[in-house]
Amino acid sequence: MLSLGLGLLVVLGLTEVFLSARETYASQRSSASLQEDARYVLSKIAQEVRMVGMFGCLSTDRIIDAPSAFQRPISWQGPKGSRSLHMISADIGLQGAKPDWTVISDCTTFAQAYSGARLSLAPGEIAFALRELHYRFENGQLKSGANNAVLLDNVAAFDVSFGVADSSSTQSVLRYEDSPADVAGIRSVRIALVLRDPGGRVKDQGYNVLVALRNRLA
Repeated sequence: MLSLGLGLLVVLGLTEVFLSARETYASQRSSASLQEDARYVLSKIAQEVRMVGMFGCLSTDRIIDAPSAFQRPISWQGPKGSRSLHMISADIGLQGAKPDWTVISDCTTFAQAYSGARLSLAPGEIAFALRELHYRFENGQLKSGANNAVLLDNVAAFDVSFGVADSSSTQSVLRYEDSPADVAGIRSVRIALVLRDPGGRVKDQGYNVLVALRNRLA
């Protein structure tokens, strides 16, 4: 009886260790999966943010027929719980799809915007393909594109704020705002993402990325 009791205790101990190890593995796997999802989404958005305001060689006010959307190439708008990040970004990694606009320029004296793609170029001209991008946070999902395709599920929070300088001539960020009145003062974009494990194995995981703008927005 004593041997049987000791054997039972050993078996129960080993079972407890196994179950604990399995739970730890499942938690680590869930955490790694959330981290991978966040890395993919944030790196994708960050790459597009860096190209915001890239309308060619000349300033926006010198582009003939430039649409009004060029005046505010990035914004974070909408009611709380259903907000959207809108960007006009240079075409990167999207070969084969039609751009929303094309800016043709000789990079010295001339630049003109055209709707859609434009393949014919005169000698010395360069074409800059531009896209209007949308990211919407709604009902626990991060959606993208005009058709609101689901990019990521299990999103507990998605927030965007803009690092703003005190004047258009300075680089240092003075404060962060949701909707700056003057886009010329925007120097960086801060994106915060919180993901939730659908299995409840780990706590909500928060991720942040701060992206400096490469191009002046006005």
